[in-house]
Amino acid sequence: MRRQPWRMAFRYAAEGVVYALRTQVNMRIHAVVALLVIVVGLTLRISRLDWLFVCMAIAIVMVAELINTAVEAAVDLISPDIHPLAKAAKDTAAGAVLLAAVFAVIIGIFVFYRPLLTLMSQLL
Repeated sequence: MRRQPWRMAFRYAAEGVVYALRTQVNMRIHAVVALLVIVVGLTLRISRLDWLFVCMAIAIVMVAELINTAVEAAVDLISPDIHPLAKAAKDTAAGAVLLAAVFAVIIGIFVFYRPLLTLMSQLL
């Protein structure tokens, strides 16, 4: 087997992200929400520490969704028929995405609650 140039690893990884965005509705939802959160963060001028938490939350959700997509594809390839272990693998991977999303919401509450409250009080 011939070794591929290191740039090909980045290309294949990018193809994986594009595949997930193209085929997975939830990945597109996560991407849109991430962009909205970034716009709100820029608008509210959150601190560098808050940006760290926001970026970490976004990354964890996206990584979990990519892993979920990989698990689903592998399970569908290996076990096209309904099987309890296939269901367990898919449900567990989906559970990881759910936990990551809940974590992201909690981070969002901690980061954006006060700045949004301040903005609303200034507008009223």
